[in-house]
Amino acid sequence: MKNSENTRSHSAAQAALAERIAKKTATPNRGDGDSGKSALFSRDEKNKKFPFKELIKLCRAMASMLKANINTADALRYYSSGHPSAIVCSTLDEVREHIETGMTAYAAFEKTNRFDDKFVSLIRAGTDAGHLDKAFDSIAKRLKKEADFKAKMRKATLLPSIIIFALIMLFITAQLNIIPQIEKMIREVGQEPDTLSGILFKLSHITKKVWVLVVGSMLGTVFSFLFIEKVRTNVIFFMMSRWRLLRKLIMGMRQLLFLGSLDMLHSNGVNLSRAVEISAKSLKGTPMHDELLTAGKRYLETGLPFSEAIRKFTSCDPQVAHLMSIGERSSSLDQQLKLLTTMYEEEVEQVVFEFSQVVNIIVLFSAALLITMVFIGAFLPIFLMGPKMMNGQGL
Repeated sequence: MKNSENTRSHSAAQAALAERIAKKTATPNRGDGDSGKSALFSRDEKNKKFPFKELIKLCRAMASMLKANINTADALRYYSSGHPSAIVCSTLDEVREHIETGMTAYAAFEKTNRFDDKFVSLIRAGTDAGHLDKAFDSIAKRLKKEADFKAKMRKATLLPSIIIFALIMLFITAQLNIIPQIEKMIREVGQEPDTLSGILFKLSHITKKVWVLVVGSMLGTVFSFLFIEKVRTNVIFFMMSRWRLLRKLIMGMRQLLFLGSLDMLHSNGVNLSRAVEISAKSLKGTPMHDELLTAGKRYLETGLPFSEAIRKFTSCDPQVAHLMSIGERSSSLDQQLKLLTTMYEEEVEQVVFEFSQVVNIIVLFSAALLITMVFIGAFLPIFLMGPKMMNGQGL
């Protein structure tokens, strides 16, 4: 009798627990209007990639916990518990659930569709080699370096662009508001503007007619560059052909991204052809992407040395093929890849510094020019017409 009562009590408790879980996870019932609005304006969380900055933190934390002999599922639980980001918690909980059902770590991460091939491949290599902590550590270091270079490039280009745009808008504002007021004051006292003032007034009239078109063209150009791949590629190619420093910077960053990814993958057990294919994806949208895929295909299908394939089918610097050739002949490709990555990190850092210096000079010159134009347009007519205005008023 007691066993029967205990069984019923246990079943009731389980039912109550299941009901609470269902209420907690159930989607609120909304009207048709609300559901349509949500579908129209909300982002699809299932297809959203794992946040870049959070991925660096996750990899660092996972590496430290795995080194402390905490199993992967528990490490994921500890990290996600109480985390402020909903997407981080839901993703890691999903990964942990897959692992607890017997799925391998790399397959669990891949199943969420929120991690790229490079991440999944390195986790797979770490899992197969029994060094998953090293895989997470490698990913964290590489992502941190990529983030640092991106931050430097934003600092070198974004702020100067904002300053120049703000000064252009200041100039347009002066032409639309200040200059017409000065012209009106001169006309009211019955004086004719001198030649230079007349030119400035005509410039104000022209600006009033075309400023919308000019600003719209500027915004359209920026939008096209940022969101239309073909336009961005053509503009970058044109600028690289005219500006040697920019070409050196872009080619250095592309080769650094490729070599850093290749080194990370190959040194953790991913075979060379697969590592090349994955590393090339990080350059998708650039000519080097197709070049590297071609080189990897020729290496795999024809037995051509990889260094020779790089030399023949890519636009990489000659030193890349040369050091890879040394690595292949001496069975030290891992060491040569690390050397190349270090070399390009130092070179790109120096070029970024030089590029930022040149951009700063351009910004200062542009700012001085625009401020001078604003000053001349706003105050020079007053200085020139001051005596005439006084005469016109009988002073």
